[in-house]
Amino acid sequence: MFLDALLRRNPAFVSAAIGLQQQGAIPAAAYVLDLDAVEHNAGLIAQEAARLGLEVFAMTKQAGRHPALMAAVRRGGIEAGVAVDMGCVRALVAGGMRMGHVGHLVQVPRHDAAEAAATAPDNWTVFSQTKAAEAAAAARAAGREQALLARLAAPGDTFYMGHEGGFAADDVLAVAAVLDGLDGARFAGITTFPALLYDHDRRSVAPTPNLATLERAAERLRGAGRSGVRLNGPGTTASGVLAMLADAGVTQVEPGHGLTGTTPLHAVRDEPELPAALYIGEISHHHGGRAYCYGGGLYVDPVFPPYQVQALVARDGDLAAAHRVDADIPPPAAIDYYGMLHQPPGVRLEAGFSAVFGFRIQAFHTRAPVVAIRGVAAGAPRVE
Repeated sequence: MFLDALLRRNPAFVSAAIGLQQQGAIPAAAYVLDLDAVEHNAGLIAQEAARLGLEVFAMTKQAGRHPALMAAVRRGGIEAGVAVDMGCVRALVAGGMRMGHVGHLVQVPRHDAAEAAATAPDNWTVFSQTKAAEAAAAARAAGREQALLARLAAPGDTFYMGHEGGFAADDVLAVAAVLDGLDGARFAGITTFPALLYDHDRRSVAPTPNLATLERAAERLRGAGRSGVRLNGPGTTASGVLAMLADAGVTQVEPGHGLTGTTPLHAVRDEPELPAALYIGEISHHHGGRAYCYGGGLYVDPVFPPYQVQALVARDGDLAAAHRVDADIPPPAAIDYYGMLHQPPGVRLEAGFSAVFGFRIQAFHTRAPVVAIRGVAAGAPRVE
C-alpha cells in the first residue's frame, strides 16, 4: 500500500536499502528505517505541536523500539516517549528518552509497577481502581507522587477488539475524586484510544465518538472547578491532524506512524512527512513459476480493506531496471516463512535479488530485525 509513496517521494531510500542488502549489510529479511526522514518528520510534528501548545510523546513500537530511531526523534525535537507495554518502557529507558506516558494501551502488570514507577513517568494511565491503587503504591514506595490519567469509555465509543476497558465516562467526577484520594497519586487527566481514525470511504481522518466523550468529560471537570486537566488523544497522529485535536481540547499527542510517514493518510495523499520505513526480503528459490522471498515481517496492519500486495524486485540499487510485481503473502493465521512473487512473462527473478515491500509496519509484532540507515539524504547511506 505504501510502495507508491516510497517510490515517488523517497526513491533514494529504496535504492539505498537494496544496495546495502546486496552488499550484505542488511539481512535477507528486515525492516529498514530512513533516519534522515524520521528526523525530518519528527521535526515537523514537534514544530506544529509547539505552535499549538501540545505535548508530544513518541510511540516507537511500530518501528521495533529501535534506539537509533529514538535518537533521530530526539534530534527532531521530541524528547519523551509513550510505552505501549513494559517492553517499550525498557526500550525507552535504554534509548535515553524521557518517560512521557505508561499504561496505555497495555496496563502495567502489578509485579512491574515498581519498575514502571522507577522511570518517573510524566503520566500513568489506569483503567480501574485496582490499577490506580497499584500505581499509587509503587509511586509512594519510590518517594514520589504519580500523575494518573483515567481511561474513559462511553456507550458508542470505538475500540479495536481487545483494546476495550476504562472507567465509565459519566462517572468522571467521582473517578477524579477517588484518584485524588490515593496516597502516592493524583488525578491529572483523561484519555481514550483511538481519538481519530482513518475513514477509507472519505480518504480522510476524522474524530471518533471517543473524542467527543473526552470533550464532554473535560467540560464536566471544568464545571466542577478542575483546571489544567490533561487530555491525551492518540490515534492516527501526524502534523496534519494536530490542529483538529487541539481544537477539541486535546493537550497530549502521540505520533507513531507519523514518525515514519505511514499513517493511512500518507498512503492516499502527500502529507508533509516523508515515507521512512520499508520491508526488504531476498529471493531464496522458485516453485510453481513463482519466486519465493524470505519472510519474517510480512504483516499487513489491517487498516485498509484487502488489496493486492506488490513488491519491487531488483538486483541492485538501479530502480529503473527493477520489476514491480504482484505478491502473495501468507494470511495472518499462518507463519510467513516466505512471500511469493509473480514473475512477469519472460522474466526470471533470480535468487539473491532484493524484494521491497511498502507495509504499514508493526515491527514489534513480528520476528523481523529492524535496521536503521543514515546518510540517504547526503547520498552516502550506511547502517547506523
